[in-house]
Amino acid sequence: MIAKTFDAVQEPVVLHEDLKTTFTGIVHPISTPDAPVHQYRGIKYASVPARFRQSKLCTHYPPQTDCSRFGPICPQPKFKSIEEELFNLTEDCIPDQALRQCEFECLNLNITCPADATPASQYPVMIWIHGGANRGSGSNWITDAGPLVQKSITAGLPVVIVSINYRLGLLGFAASPALRDDNKSAGDEGVGNYGLRDQRRAMEWVHRYIRAFGGDPTNVTLFGESTGAGDILCHLHSAANDVAPLFHRTIIQSAIVDLEVPNVHQTGWQMSKLVSPLRVQTIDELRAVDPEKLIAFAPAFHATDDGVFFRKSWTGSLVNVDETAPHQHSGDSVVVELNHHSHHLKIAPHLAHDKSRSHSRTRHAQPASHQPVIIGDCGAESLLWSLPASLWTAAGAVKRIRAICQSLNKANVLLRLYDINAYTPADELPDRLLELINDTRFAWPTDLIAASLRAERGGHGVWRYVFDQESPSRGLPHHAVDLMYIFDNVPLPSLPTLSPYDCTEPREDGFFFTPDSDDECAIAAAAKKAAAQACAVADDSDSEDDGAPGYDYDADWAMPVVDDWTYARVRNGIQERWLTFAHGRAPWRAEGVYVFGPEGEVGERSLSIFQARRRARVWREALEPLGMEVVQKLGVELCNGPPVDSRSYY
Repeated sequence: MIAKTFDAVQEPVVLHEDLKTTFTGIVHPISTPDAPVHQYRGIKYASVPARFRQSKLCTHYPPQTDCSRFGPICPQPKFKSIEEELFNLTEDCIPDQALRQCEFECLNLNITCPADATPASQYPVMIWIHGGANRGSGSNWITDAGPLVQKSITAGLPVVIVSINYRLGLLGFAASPALRDDNKSAGDEGVGNYGLRDQRRAMEWVHRYIRAFGGDPTNVTLFGESTGAGDILCHLHSAANDVAPLFHRTIIQSAIVDLEVPNVHQTGWQMSKLVSPLRVQTIDELRAVDPEKLIAFAPAFHATDDGVFFRKSWTGSLVNVDETAPHQHSGDSVVVELNHHSHHLKIAPHLAHDKSRSHSRTRHAQPASHQPVIIGDCGAESLLWSLPASLWTAAGAVKRIRAICQSLNKANVLLRLYDINAYTPADELPDRLLELINDTRFAWPTDLIAASLRAERGGHGVWRYVFDQESPSRGLPHHAVDLMYIFDNVPLPSLPTLSPYDCTEPREDGFFFTPDSDDECAIAAAAKKAAAQACAVADDSDSEDDGAPGYDYDADWAMPVVDDWTYARVRNGIQERWLTFAHGRAPWRAEGVYVFGPEGEVGERSLSIFQARRRARVWREALEPLGMEVVQKLGVELCNGPPVDSRSYY
């Protein structure tokens, strides 16, 4: 069924008997003789019959299929990716990657695999679902899977990684009663969620055809970040996942999601408001609008509860409120009892293709497909909204927070705990607002989701992590910084080179930090010593430049140092944990929390330190009394900044 060439000069090929085609790929540039990697780009997995219609699985190919170039991506604004902006990369650090945009040819995927993979290899499969809301693609250079696959080879945990492109924004998530009728007349079930169903089509393609590339279709891990992680949550709660699950575990990184999913009428109202400037009267007229016009003004669209996509027991929320009582939160000292013997995960049996199912919305018993989950967030996700946060005045922010809370007592508790008042200094206000935004948009929702997933799985099957390692360029654990370490593609700034021997005497097992230690003071002291030594490399007390005007000593010492050793330590740690999980083994003890950073710290810790890493006590006292609906509204409005016509007042 499969034949591959291993000479770097020749092209790798897969002779696919089921699809009756020969896929011709490339030898990945990262390949080495000891760890060769092949990549197959731009494989079409589904077709789009029309705008705002469900995609169809692709099963027919020409005899020869060229997979040496990336395929088209979904139409989107032509700016830097969110990751490139957050990473503060200069233009000369960003590869020239001109990906063609095409609404009807964007459903393609890329397969990266060990060069020696054969159908007999049965390597675990990891499917990457990118984030970015209205922007991004599975072909972005930042998340190229070559280095991660190479790491899987050298670590003895080989995997096949599939990255997918799907429809985004209005093209991928529009919904309305009129569209529902249109789709029904064309034979489609449900409406909207086109991007989610595209992702499901990609999973179906992988399930049917990945074996020829050396992958095991019965051992699939979904992993995604930001809105991609939010999409994975939707798949976990989908009806199709109850009937015919196509993945066996998930990794949810920094999910951005509306926990309360709108219905068709609510999404339709938002859609009508947005397209009204186009002066279209019918669905056909909307389909005829140039995609450039649609993507120019449409904000991020997400999932819709259309009565079909989500499971029968769906309550309209990604969190079951009854299952997230305070005592079950990850940040509390008391948690539900965990299964201490679930250190090895069972692989689901070979799955049949989708079968017909009932669409009754009545409640039923919990589904059997409760896939294991890794879930976590970064420490400073809200850097995404630093600009709008800087536009608020103290008086304006206080007034708006009180208006949204609709309770003076609850608002005052929140303002006190986040140290915000009408007299907060202008230079301190943005940081305090960003802390509040971080908790309302990421940290607390992530904790609620983790608690809900754990309760749904009987107290086990959920692994919690926190990513607090700094970005080499910004010095903060901002949104998407974990992608730098997982995929290892972003060029690093010139960094001082340290080793653990520069910081303290290593133990016999080679560890610098004690993995089982909860003494964060000792860990922090050792890390600060490393940072101080790194700063000292550049600090010469005899230098004539030391007294130069404008030299900021405080900024120099305050900036955390990400040297070669700490970068490699965190990179290796998160890659190995993710790969271990993909191989069906517990990544760490489920009753603990795994930490990545700050300053190179890596290891499993007890949940008792969670309080120090996240503001769990503040969540209980300030956010829980408000409820998730108000909290999310609060976060969104602060992210948007003050009203344009009110900024002079605020």
